[in-house]
Amino acid sequence: MTGSRGVQVNSSFDVIVIGGGIAGVSIAYELAEHRSVAIVERESTLAFHTTGRSAATFLESYGNSTVRAITRASRDFFLSPPDFVDGPLIADLPLLIVANDTEVPGLREQYRTVHGPAASTIELVDGASAEALNPMLRPGYTALAMVDYGSLELDVHGLHQGYLRGLRQRGGVVKRSAGVVAARREGSLWVLTDAAGNEHRACTVVNAAGAWCDEVATTFGAAPIGIAPLRRTAFMVPAPRDLPSASASAVNRTMTAVNRTMTAVNRTMTMSASEDFYFKPDGAGFLCSPADETLTMPSDAKPDDLEIARAIERLNEATLLAVRSVSASWAGLRSFTVDRSPAVGPDPTVDGLFWFAGQGGYGIQMAPALARAGASLLAAGDLPDNLLATGVTAAGLAPDRSALAA
Repeated sequence: MTGSRGVQVNSSFDVIVIGGGIAGVSIAYELAEHRSVAIVERESTLAFHTTGRSAATFLESYGNSTVRAITRASRDFFLSPPDFVDGPLIADLPLLIVANDTEVPGLREQYRTVHGPAASTIELVDGASAEALNPMLRPGYTALAMVDYGSLELDVHGLHQGYLRGLRQRGGVVKRSAGVVAARREGSLWVLTDAAGNEHRACTVVNAAGAWCDEVATTFGAAPIGIAPLRRTAFMVPAPRDLPSASASAVNRTMTAVNRTMTAVNRTMTMSASEDFYFKPDGAGFLCSPADETLTMPSDAKPDDLEIARAIERLNEATLLAVRSVSASWAGLRSFTVDRSPAVGPDPTVDGLFWFAGQGGYGIQMAPALARAGASLLAAGDLPDNLLATGVTAAGLAPDRSALAA
């Protein structure tokens, strides 16, 4: 309906979620089970920024202990997705982290950190075994490698569309081109005004705006928590004309810690132990990245040509890709808190504002468990039992912990 001043007054909701990337659609779906929910998105297309530019992997050995725990708690969702997801979400994609002579001590320390009963698919292998797993490695480059056979490739589009479908099945609403420019409190409600002058009302607002979370928070009178948007560049290169193939016998020799049969591995995501490059097969070519982390203002991120050149130099040193040209390039912003764990919980000073921020480079792989965690914290003030059992706590996710760490 239209108000007396010509402002479009929309229906009220229990919860408005700001941001339509994977963070926003996943928590909106979970909340919509028992509440009326709307997503408001500043762009005309959902998942336009970071979600739509993800490397699309599930890596239980990646990130700090909190991230790894939330990722592990999400695995069952990806293996057996609910009915609202159309088709499978995963494909096998072992993670191979390779170290040259100077990187070996750091890789051994990383292995000690991530290896254990909860990560039984992870093991150290020698250089020859690494080359068997990924024949694109330059012979003799790798002194030691760590392989995680439990890593997966994810269908990011399928996951995002599934959550969106599930949200709509639960009566949720999505409003595009609705960037929030003002917010005011009327009694127990927030009244949000978007760039077109439309008003949207809700008892609770979930701040899931990715790189813009701190900026959004100030609109509500909340203090920023120190979200750092870090640019990550990616690019595609054509495959070499003559692709070497993996040796099945060599691969099987490396599987000592994994209780399953495996034929030749022709696909891995391969990363340097110093995290200064990674690459993985993608269609007829390879998706590559310098794994850069450049502090950037919230924006439509653009790739860094200097970082691409640096990555090409490292790739040609470590692999047989023989990169001479780039067929496409892009960039996304990975938004981190000070301690690199997500910030999930109520704002400490502003009533009705709930943070769902700082997913960093792990937002896709954590989405199922983190969305359930956020919905549980908003509804009951604590985490689900299965996540508490991993050692993750509400206090460890609280948005004001970042100020204490600064």
